[in-house]
Amino acid sequence: MTQEELSAMERDYAALAQAVSERGIMRDGSQLQPASTATTVRVRNSQKLITDGPFAETKEQLAGYFILQCKDLDEALALAERMPNVAYGSIEIRPIVER
Repeated sequence: MTQEELSAMERDYAALAQAVSERGIMRDGSQLQPASTATTVRVRNSQKLITDGPFAETKEQLAGYFILQCKDLDEALALAERMPNVAYGSIEIRPIVER
């Protein structure tokens, strides 16, 4: 991605974040550092294993997240279609566990 394309996507995400904030459904969200900066922790048989980098061997990475309080799945789907990277990436929609 060129710097110009990246800047345009960042502007589009900022506009979307503003729109969902104004609608009162934005609960949280943030951009994440690349998966290469991850540290993965696992405990197996009481042994701790710490690995630099992501655990999953995958081409796709979680770049960021929005937590939105949508009225239903249809509203969440409509917003997912507006995500700037939906044309070349994937948008995963998941309900959170209410406690």
